[in-house]
Amino acid sequence: MADDATIEAANGAGPGMPQLDFSTFPNQIFWLVVTLIAIYFILSKIALPRIASVLAERQGTLTNDLAAAEDLKRQAAEAEEAYNKALADARAEAQRIAEETRAEIQAVLAEATAKADEQIAAKATESEARIAEIQANATQSVEDVARDVAGDVVAAVMPGQTVDADTVASAVTARMKG
Repeated sequence: MADDATIEAANGAGPGMPQLDFSTFPNQIFWLVVTLIAIYFILSKIALPRIASVLAERQGTLTNDLAAAEDLKRQAAEAEEAYNKALADARAEAQRIAEETRAEIQAVLAEATAKADEQIAAKATESEARIAEIQANATQSVEDVARDVAGDVVAAVMPGQTVDADTVASAVTARMKG
């Protein structure tokens, strides 16, 4: 070992990094080129095609997903349009039903009002007849009471004279007529 150390000391080389030894540079450059060429072929023939296929697959998936999203968006727009149309139809139908119901209620109300008016008119006619009857009876009763009272008053005012009932009745009748 001492000999190796003296040989290295004689050559002027000391212990150090072999990569920096100028005598091995051509050998190192050769293996560097071989390694780079091997890496290039491995990458170009194996790794890069796989990466390219993954990227192409991703691009295809994105394109398909975008197309599907556009299709779903179109379907959603159609569904919304159908929903809005159905809603408008339902509102129109509800409005029509409300108008029909309102017309039916108005007809029933008009019929009930006409019937009530007929009943009121019949009751009013009946009441007027009864009032006329009561007035006639009242007038007759007043006339009868007036004859009796007039006869009694004449008898009280003129004692001893006979009161003619026909004369008192004609006087009371004439006075009541106006």
